[in-house]
Amino acid sequence: MRAVPVLRKGTLIALLQSMRPRQWLKNVFIFAPLVFDEKLLRWESFGRTLAGFMILCILSGAVYLFNDLQDLEKDRQHPYKRHRPLPSGKLRPQVAWGAAFLIPLGLAYPAFLLNPWFALIAYVYWGVNLAYSLWLKHLVILDVLTLASGYVMRVAAGVVLIQVERFSPWLYLCTLLLALFIGFSKRRQEIILLGENAPNHRVILEEYNIRFLDEMMGVVMAATIVAYSLYTFSAPNLPSNHAMMLTIPFVLYGIFRYLYLIYVKGETAPPDELVLKDRPLLLTVILWGLTAVLILYLM
Repeated sequence: MRAVPVLRKGTLIALLQSMRPRQWLKNVFIFAPLVFDEKLLRWESFGRTLAGFMILCILSGAVYLFNDLQDLEKDRQHPYKRHRPLPSGKLRPQVAWGAAFLIPLGLAYPAFLLNPWFALIAYVYWGVNLAYSLWLKHLVILDVLTLASGYVMRVAAGVVLIQVERFSPWLYLCTLLLALFIGFSKRRQEIILLGENAPNHRVILEEYNIRFLDEMMGVVMAATIVAYSLYTFSAPNLPSNHAMMLTIPFVLYGIFRYLYLIYVKGETAPPDELVLKDRPLLLTVILWGLTAVLILYLM
């Protein structure tokens, strides 16, 4: 009698681990419209955005389940991924399949009730990620563009949840470029980590090499700096004294710090993971956020 609750608890923990809560941090992009449209202190708007954030987190967890089910055999050969609940056998595939489809079905009504346009964007995001797992991840460059589009859709989801008044379209471009930088960096990390066996774990890695990825990262990095700089003094919702330009040094240092870590220190973690690991990088992100909020709300 006592073994059943333990088994159920273990299954639930394994299921939650497979949904990768640590990756849910990416969904904070849904708060960008709330912050940059100066509605962070409006409780109704904050509550709606928070509810949307929670829905996206659970929905993205279902996507991770589906993706792991598709890559199950390859993950069993991966030096790190083989320890995940599905490849290691802690979570049965039948349970994962059930959760991968029941979760989106269960979230449909709450998402629609929150905002019909939000529900549409959320399920387009879900569908695009399913297409990525089945097909798009095998197409060079388009695989990274697809991942980057997910970040833009998170921002778009935040826009429709509140009555946006002065949200700048420049932030869509900045989000896209930053996401591309993260995507190409992840491909680079996988090639270095897996070495000659990289194509055996992810077929698309055969279409990439370190030099090509370094070139793409350089292009996207430069474009990100230019786009963000243009945003700071041309967006209509910013203070007329161009004080937002004071945040540019944080962006520059953050990008340069990441390049230093991967080229000098040999770090292989992608930006979204390394930012939590490296204290100077994390502090830079925090200071950038605090400075931007102070400029938007106090000037």
